[in-house]
Amino acid sequence: MSSEARLKIRTGMRSTFFTMLLLSTTVINAADVTAFTGARVMPVSGPVIEAGVLVVRDGKIEAVGASKDVVIPPGAEQIDASGKTIIPGLICTHSHIGMGGGGDSSGPIQPECWTLDSVNVRAASLERARAGGLTLVNQMPGSGHLISGRTTYLKLRRGGTVDELLIKDSTGWPMGGLKMANGTNSQRSSPFPGTRAKSAALVRESYVKAQEYRDKIARAEDDPEKMPERNLRMEALVEAIEGKRIVHHHTHRHDDILTVLRLRDEFGFQVVLHHVSDAWKVVDEIAAAKAPCSIIVIDSPGGKLEARDIRLENGVVLEKAGVNVAFHTDDFITDSRLFLRSAALGVRAGMSREGALRALTLSGAEMLGLEKRTGSLVPGKDADFVILSGDPMSVYTQVLETWVEGIRVFDRSDPEQRLYAVGGRGAGDDQAYHCCGERGGQ
Repeated sequence: MSSEARLKIRTGMRSTFFTMLLLSTTVINAADVTAFTGARVMPVSGPVIEAGVLVVRDGKIEAVGASKDVVIPPGAEQIDASGKTIIPGLICTHSHIGMGGGGDSSGPIQPECWTLDSVNVRAASLERARAGGLTLVNQMPGSGHLISGRTTYLKLRRGGTVDELLIKDSTGWPMGGLKMANGTNSQRSSPFPGTRAKSAALVRESYVKAQEYRDKIARAEDDPEKMPERNLRMEALVEAIEGKRIVHHHTHRHDDILTVLRLRDEFGFQVVLHHVSDAWKVVDEIAAAKAPCSIIVIDSPGGKLEARDIRLENGVVLEKAGVNVAFHTDDFITDSRLFLRSAALGVRAGMSREGALRALTLSGAEMLGLEKRTGSLVPGKDADFVILSGDPMSVYTQVLETWVEGIRVFDRSDPEQRLYAVGGRGAGDDQAYHCCGERGGQ
C-alpha cells in the first residue's frame, strides 16, 4: 500500500473519530438542558408570559417565551410547571444572614474590615433565605459605625465555604460594597461621635485623607521609593471614591438623608440609600440626586425613634418620583422567608405590581452593579429563578423551588428543606446535631 493511500485511510479514520466525538458532545450538552414548560413566567424585563417556557443550559438562561415561540432542544429534560409561576430569583440588597461582622468598638470608622472574613455560610439563616426564594444577597456588617467595613455579594449556591458563594469581577476579585451609616446608631461615647455634626465631620476627615493617599500613589508613578506606606483603611475608601465599590448607606431621618447626598457630591462616591424611613419627606431631593433607594417594609410598631415616621407608602412615593427603588430584608428585621410580602405590602400601599416585583429583583441587581448578570429572566443571564405555587403578591403563595445558576438549592417537597421554610425544631440549627455516645456517635 502506498504512503498516499495510508494517509487517506488515517485521515478518514481521524475524521470519523472527530465526527463521533462531536455527536457525543452534542448528546451530553442536550442532557444538560432543562426546559420548564407550562408556567406563568414573569420575566420582569418584559410582559408576563402565560403558558411560558424557560430553557436553561449550563447555568444560563438560553430561551424564555411563549410555548409556540420557543423550540425546546432535542434531548432536553422537561419539567412540567403548569399552574405554577416562575419569577427571577429574589435579591436582598441589605442582609445580615450568616452574621458576618465588621468593625468593633475601637472606633467609628473601620472600612478595612470585610464581612468576607467573618460570614458563616453554613448558618441556618442562609437556608431560610433559600427557602424564601433569595438567590443573591448583599451580606452586610452592622450599622453601629459611620463606616463599618466592606460588604460581600453572595450567590446562594450550595457550598460549605464562603469562596464557593462569592461573586467575582473580571479580575477574580470578590465583589461587594462599602457599608456606611449615620443617625443614632453610631452616636455614643468617645471615640464615637456624640452628634450628627461630628459624625459628618469624621466622615469628611476620613475621605479627605483617602483623597490625599490616592494622590500620593498617583504622584509616585509606581516608584517604590515614593509610594506611601500601605494603608488598608485608605485603600477601601479610595475604592469608593474611584467607583470600584458602591457605598451602601444606612440612613433614616430626612436630614440624615440629605447629609448622605451632600457627602456623595463632595467626594464623588456612588451611593445607595438604605432604609430611608423619611424618604417621603425629601423625595424631590432624592429624585433630583438620582439616588437609588433600598427600603424596608415594617408592618408593626416599635423600633428606633428616628424611624417613627416610616410609611408603607414610601415605595409608591419613590416609584412615582422616578426613583429606582428596591426592597430589602435587613434579616432578622424582616425574615428572609417572607421577603415576597414586602412587594405585596408595597402594592397594597399603591405601588404598581410591576414596580413591586422589580423592587425584589432587577432593581436590587442594578444597585449591586450586577444587572447584566441577574435580576430578570433574559437569555444569557444566570439561571437564577423561583418557582411559586401562585401569584407572587398573594399571601397564600408558597416558594416551591429556588434555583441558582441552573441548580436547585431549595425544594419544598424535601422534608429536610421544608423545615427551613415552615420552622420547627431543628430549623435554627446551623449544622446537624451530633453528640458522642448518641445516635451512633463514638
